[in-house]
Amino acid sequence: MRSSFIRKSLVSKIVWMYIFSGVFVLCTALLGLLISSVHYPIPVIIDVLSSKLFGFTIFGEEIQKTVVTIIWEIRFPRVLLALFVGAALSLAGAAFQGLLRNPLADPYTIGVSSGASLGAVSVLYFQISISFLGNYTLPVIAILSGLFTMLIVFAVTHFSNRKLSIETIILAGIIVSSFIGAVISLVISLSSHEDTRQILYWLMGNIGMRGWSHVKLIVPFFIIGAFLLIVRSRELNAFALGEESAEHIGVNVQRGKIYILIGASLLTGAAVSVSGSIGFVGLVIPHFIRLLIGPNHRHVLPLSMLAGGGYLILADLIARTIIAPSELPIGVITALIGAPIFALLLIRERFGRG
Repeated sequence: MRSSFIRKSLVSKIVWMYIFSGVFVLCTALLGLLISSVHYPIPVIIDVLSSKLFGFTIFGEEIQKTVVTIIWEIRFPRVLLALFVGAALSLAGAAFQGLLRNPLADPYTIGVSSGASLGAVSVLYFQISISFLGNYTLPVIAILSGLFTMLIVFAVTHFSNRKLSIETIILAGIIVSSFIGAVISLVISLSSHEDTRQILYWLMGNIGMRGWSHVKLIVPFFIIGAFLLIVRSRELNAFALGEESAEHIGVNVQRGKIYILIGASLLTGAAVSVSGSIGFVGLVIPHFIRLLIGPNHRHVLPLSMLAGGGYLILADLIARTIIAPSELPIGVITALIGAPIFALLLIRERFGRG
């Protein structure tokens, strides 16, 4: 009786978490569309979106062309981009924490973010422009650089330990990230004042001045990466028991690790390529979700995705309104919010164990 009651209570809690996360995303998205230097009524916003998405208006509001441009071409893609970037970083963070069995792991652990950042910085510094890519040059090179960095980490891990042990992956990631960080610092020191400011602003994380092209770029990588991770939730649950125990219950450990690392790296590389380096999203959100519902990745992954998307929309809203009409880099906001919260979560967990 008692176990049945506990099971029903947990199921009810998880259902409410899904509902709350969905409502949180919708509310933050609406706030992101509503709050700015120019305010428009909610019926106007809904009519613009419904006319563009479905071809008809709900409230029958008379909408000016400039209003349509501001909401559909500027605000809506920015909200969507924040949603996808936050969801990608949180989902990747949840996967890395589960795979590495370490609550301090995040999407930057194995150097993918550093590699993507180096690719973007190289484009900005050398003014690289590939004719058939056009405006997609920076994001595409950033994604390819992130994936190439992941391959370097795999190669270093393979040559030092053919079993791709978790400890070796972490160590290889730290080594590669440190080297790439030194290269980025060298590029910044050689840049002109204007280029340095542009590079540093990008490295701090920013989704301003982005449009539908960036949304279309991240979506396919997001779908592929999210699919690779969500279908591997069973393997992530097994990894919590240790690699030997996972093998004993029929999990192909090596193949599972490769798929999880590829999926998480795709998400991280795509997010960094369109927004720069945004920290603490993939660190705090999955850890918080685990504290609320437990370690089952069947629910941790999708809930982290929803909560991370809503969280980054809210962080972007703060970044562009707190010192309006100027904007703060969104990475600054996530660090200022995320670092104290994560410290409190760690202290709370430590006292709980005590």
